[in-house]
Amino acid sequence: MSVSRRNFLRGAAVGAAGTALTGGVLIGGARADARAPGGTPATAADYPFHGAHQSGILTPAPGAKQPFSSFAAFDVTAAGRAGLTGLMKTLTDRARSLTTGGPPPNLGIGAPPSDSDVLGPSAPADGLTVTVSVGASLFDQRFGLAAAKPLRLTAMQTFPNDALESAWCHGDLLVQLCANNPDAIHHAIRDLTKHTRGAMQLRWKLEGYGSPPRPTGTPRNLLGFKDGTANPTGADAASLIWVQDQAEPSWAQGGSYQVIRLIRMLVEFWDRVSINEQEGMFGRRRDTGAPLDGTAEFDTPDYSADPHGQVIPLDAHIRLANPRTTPTADQRLIRRSYNYDLGVDPNGNLQAGHIFACYQQDLHRQFETIQTRLINEPLVDYVQPFGGGYFYALPGVLDAQDWYARRLLS
Repeated sequence: MSVSRRNFLRGAAVGAAGTALTGGVLIGGARADARAPGGTPATAADYPFHGAHQSGILTPAPGAKQPFSSFAAFDVTAAGRAGLTGLMKTLTDRARSLTTGGPPPNLGIGAPPSDSDVLGPSAPADGLTVTVSVGASLFDQRFGLAAAKPLRLTAMQTFPNDALESAWCHGDLLVQLCANNPDAIHHAIRDLTKHTRGAMQLRWKLEGYGSPPRPTGTPRNLLGFKDGTANPTGADAASLIWVQDQAEPSWAQGGSYQVIRLIRMLVEFWDRVSINEQEGMFGRRRDTGAPLDGTAEFDTPDYSADPHGQVIPLDAHIRLANPRTTPTADQRLIRRSYNYDLGVDPNGNLQAGHIFACYQQDLHRQFETIQTRLINEPLVDYVQPFGGGYFYALPGVLDAQDWYARRLLS
């Protein structure tokens, strides 16, 4: 049976627009919980809460560890600077407790229990990280923070081929949760919202999952290709993400610009495309992840030996995203992305895709420059960005006396 892309996209647009309705509308935004595969065994690989930088950014990419996530954007409803300060202190206290684990306090028989007990009477840390970021909208007139806004923080730009829906975009705060099991994610978001009721309201939330290596190497996205193969590592990664520009506000030093893009993948349409065409769009083999001019996943493509794109097309995704030239070396960024699955849309199409998350020193130099090169790449026929936002991941909480955004608010 032939497939009309125009009709398919028309149905997909309705499905994307209907996501907030099928997920359940909330005041100030929308919420929908992704359905993910069964949990993985808990490990002892817990991550530090205190430090110069927040965990969950350079923490090992999702796969064998931390395969589950939640990206939750909030509107701050706290009153004034004092209310925002109280919110940040509460978030810090709860995040510190959740990432440490242990038995909750007993408030007595006559009080509601202090914990949901979703993880049992003594909650394990379960590899949980809590990463808190702020959006441009936090720096409006409500809290008197306009002069302290990070220099490059704006509302997320709309690119050609985007189909952004307001219910799934932006937010004053973004809380990224990553853990070894989905119940740990549920437990954490439930705890955070319980303790901050009246100070922040969910705007949108999407849960994700990562796949284990299949059969080896980097996990795959829902188009079947390995995702994140060329991520910088080690000192190279650190040099690309932590803000050190002295022109930035002093409180922001050591933070990182974060981009979240919620991307629907039109998987039914994709599954009708030949393997040669799929591999040409990515520039990699689907089975091994090797570049089309190589034999193994981590081989470096040699674009200089293929100037006319006879092997790796000039408009292949990997070639546009990372041309591997000296001038583009500082445009690279750190990706930490997950798959999501929301079931079906009102037209009966699968509602699944990709939570693209990345970190960098400079939104324009890195993400926006790369995304501009990707405008009208062949893959745009099969992916549909519908939400997300730009955020600034706060510097780390240094010790037990420190709290999120202390240098910003003090």
